[in-house]
Amino acid sequence: MQQTLKSSITFKGVGLHSGKPATMVLKPAAAGHGIWFKRTDIELGNALIPAIYDVVERTQLCTRLVNDAGVSVSTVEHIMAALAGCGIHNALIEIDGPEVPIMDGSSIDFVRGIIAKGVRRQASPVLAYEVLKPVVAEREGARASIRPADGLIIEFHIDFEDTAIGSQSKILDMRNGSFARELSDCRTFCRRTDVEAMRENGLALGGTLENAVVVQGAEVLTPGGFRHQDEAVRHKMLDALGDLYLAGGPIFGHFVGEKSGHAMTNTLLRKLFETPGAVRPVLCTPEQAAQLPGQGLVWDEIPEVA
Repeated sequence: MQQTLKSSITFKGVGLHSGKPATMVLKPAAAGHGIWFKRTDIELGNALIPAIYDVVERTQLCTRLVNDAGVSVSTVEHIMAALAGCGIHNALIEIDGPEVPIMDGSSIDFVRGIIAKGVRRQASPVLAYEVLKPVVAEREGARASIRPADGLIIEFHIDFEDTAIGSQSKILDMRNGSFARELSDCRTFCRRTDVEAMRENGLALGGTLENAVVVQGAEVLTPGGFRHQDEAVRHKMLDALGDLYLAGGPIFGHFVGEKSGHAMTNTLLRKLFETPGAVRPVLCTPEQAAQLPGQGLVWDEIPEVA
C-alpha cells in the first residue's frame, strides 16, 4: 500500500551551495499525489515543482528541479533518498528558499524525523517501475547502468586520487530497511581543492566541516573523520537512491554507478524511459511491495550520530 506522513515535520538549516537559511516542512498528501515541492517564498506564478526526472536541470554538484515557470529547488537528492528509504510515496514539501537545507550532509536527520513522526498507510497500491532490459549511459569515463531485478539493488564503484578515499566499491539490496541502517548517515564529501574552486565560483557557500567530509590527500580534515571506512561510496549510493526516486516511484532494477554522479543518473533515467520496452509501470502486489525500500524499518537500527 502507498504511504504518507502521519503529520507535518519541520527542518531548518542552510543550503550547501547558496549558504542561505531555509525552512522546509514535509506535509502528508493524498494517495496518488506523489512528491511535490512548493516554494512558499514565491508569491506570483506557479510555485509547485514536481519531483520527477524530466524537470531536472542537470548539474554535476547537485540535483536541481525547475518547473515550467522557471521556479527551482536545488540539492533535493538527500531528502528524496530519505523519502524513498522510508517508503513515503506521497508528500508536499514546502520550502521558503531555493535550496533544501544540507543539515549534516547526509539524510539521517530527515530519516529520524520521518520515523519519529510515523507513516500512514493509504488504501491504494504502490505504483512502481519494473526494468525489463538493460540500459547504459556513459560519458568521459563515467558509467551508469540498470538491469532487471526483483527488487532495488544499488551498486557503486569510485576511484579518487586522494588516498583518504582511494578506490571503494559496495553493493546493497535496498529491502528490509537497509537504506536507513547502512546509508542514511553517510555525508557528502569533497576535496579541499574542490571546495576552494567552488567558492571562487560562488558555490559551496554554506559548506563547513560540520556538513561535509573534506579530505586532502591522505588527511581527513573534518573532525572525527569518517563515520564508516567506506563512507564516501556509501554516500554516492545515497545520492543514487534519491536521484532514482525521481522516476516518479520506486524502481525494480539493479543500478550500477561507476565514477558517476547526479547528471549521469538523470541521463540514465531519461534513457530508460525513452527506450521502447525497457521499463513498465506496475501496481505492486503485497509481495512486491514488501521488497521495496522503506519496508522493514526498525527504529533501533537507525544510526545514532554525534
